[in-house]
Amino acid sequence: MFRVPRLAATATAAVALAVSVPGPTAAGEPAAPGPRVVARFDFALGRTPENIALEPDGSANLTWSFARQIVNVDKRGTARILATLPAVADPDTPVIGAAAAMGIARAHDGTLYVTYATGTSETGVWRVRNDGSAPVRIAQLPADGFPNGLALDEECGVLYVADSVLGTVWRVPQEGGTPTAWATGTALQPLPAPDGVVGANGLKVHNGAVWVSNTDRRTLLRIPVRADKSAGPVETRATGLAWIDDFAFTGHDDTVLAALIMDNVLALVRPDGTHETVLDQQDGLSNPTSVAVRGGKTVYVPSASYFTTVKDPNLLLARLDAK
Repeated sequence: MFRVPRLAATATAAVALAVSVPGPTAAGEPAAPGPRVVARFDFALGRTPENIALEPDGSANLTWSFARQIVNVDKRGTARILATLPAVADPDTPVIGAAAAMGIARAHDGTLYVTYATGTSETGVWRVRNDGSAPVRIAQLPADGFPNGLALDEECGVLYVADSVLGTVWRVPQEGGTPTAWATGTALQPLPAPDGVVGANGLKVHNGAVWVSNTDRRTLLRIPVRADKSAGPVETRATGLAWIDDFAFTGHDDTVLAALIMDNVLALVRPDGTHETVLDQQDGLSNPTSVAVRGGKTVYVPSASYFTTVKDPNLLLARLDAK
């Protein structure tokens, strides 16, 4: 944004978004001050970045939702298509009507996992290997649901999926197989009709719990993973997050950066639930959908431009500095 606030983030430190990122330094890290859009995409071609998973080299894997594609964007902003999910005849996806690639997660060997919402039997979790082979569906999810946020717990060999319509967190074996409804309940559901649209949305695994955003209810939730791997009681950790989409943790504590899609805002959410804006439309955000943080320093924010009048889907980079 046009100013750089100093934000309290933990009891022992503060965080400021001193955003950055044009060119790399000799050490390979961004150096220039201020947030910067490093890549722009074509809305008319469905290249609307929905979710993000980072590579070790700092490049970003994105789902282009309506193009049904998974792409890699390097540090120069050049996009390379990795895979295209199969077209679906007569998609009937809840909420949006069209088939869409949604969440993405990366395994250590480079394998990518993607949620695909279609309103048909093709709905589910798809695997994209890094050998150029065609995407493969590894788990089928209900056609009347809307699989959205996705996270991988590689230590336990499971994927978690947030279903925005059915108000469910699904648990799927990493190698594929039958999904389990791991967590359900009012806190994960959309609001009742006619106001309800999107419930459980973004999802992350962090500090022994599955964290989920609920867009309709404007909440950030924490669901403990018990010793037997079942879901503990849902805890509300923050409220008043209007139009929250996906989010990311800034480090080992519970400080979060959250994309507030309709407000064109990136919000910093402290462990006590208080929050404030750190980036906005003046910085280049255009309906931000998700966030990634690399090395506790570099922040990536994809914007899909779903609702703005001026269509400018993009990828913005910023710098997170400890103060």
